[in-house]
Amino acid sequence: MPSIVRRLIAPIALAVPLAGLLLAPQVAEANGSASVAACGDIHIEAEAQCTMELEGGCEIMCEPIALTASCSAELRVGCEATCQPLEFEAQCAVDCQAACMGECDVDPGNFDCEASCGANCSANCSASCEAEASGSEARAECEASCEASCDVDCGASCEGTPPSAECSGKCEASCEGECYAEVRGGCYVECQRDGYIDCKADLQGGCEAECQKPEGALFCDGQWIDHGNNLDECVAALQALFEIMVDGYAYAECDGNTCEAGAGGSIACNCSATTDVSQNRQGGALALLLGIGLISARRRRRA
Repeated sequence: MPSIVRRLIAPIALAVPLAGLLLAPQVAEANGSASVAACGDIHIEAEAQCTMELEGGCEIMCEPIALTASCSAELRVGCEATCQPLEFEAQCAVDCQAACMGECDVDPGNFDCEASCGANCSANCSASCEAEASGSEARAECEASCEASCDVDCGASCEGTPPSAECSGKCEASCEGECYAEVRGGCYVECQRDGYIDCKADLQGGCEAECQKPEGALFCDGQWIDHGNNLDECVAALQALFEIMVDGYAYAECDGNTCEAGAGGSIACNCSATTDVSQNRQGGALALLLGIGLISARRRRRA
């Protein structure tokens, strides 16, 4: 049985390389969902609505349920060793393969292995947690923990499966990831369950502190993004991976092929227009990479 390993895709190539700039790999595809390293390894949906919130109403948003996704990302590290790959049920693969082939055969060229795996896996998590967890916060924690296995297993299984592959190959990889995640999701839920209380108590102070900063705190679909003081890098990753434009974020202005970064400094890029807050939700992100210095793939660890 092949081991499941974390999938690392190539660094984002949006700008002319700068001295001292290191791009963090992402566990992601261009659609579906992703565990985004530059945003603290948080699970983010491709259709997420992301905003910068300022003091006042911002601090009210730092409630425990809004810290669920960031805590799941923090707790995932300790659970990866515990929740090693297990054998999945053969019937899962048979049922999944039949459904997948029916979907892929409709439009083979546009069928995405990881997007299909991730969507089905997330749906399985929602259904399972709806049945097993009581209360909105308990369900949110269950789903966040379960989706940790989706990010790891779907990415690892679909790695190296090109868009040109036959449907049989795409579906075999997609279903392997989905079926492994279905088994391991329960392990992640159990492993992370007891850690949420302490984690949320720890993160709430960090969320409230960011609300006091001039730029504010970043939330996606109501979940606080613990980006580890790498806000510009996180926003750039959201743009590159999902074309998500963050409402309320002070985007850099572009003049020709040079963009002035909001945090200071400039980089070369393929910019054709100036982006400001009023244009944040327009389709298609600028090929803009913000952030000067190093982007760390590791999460900030608190003492």
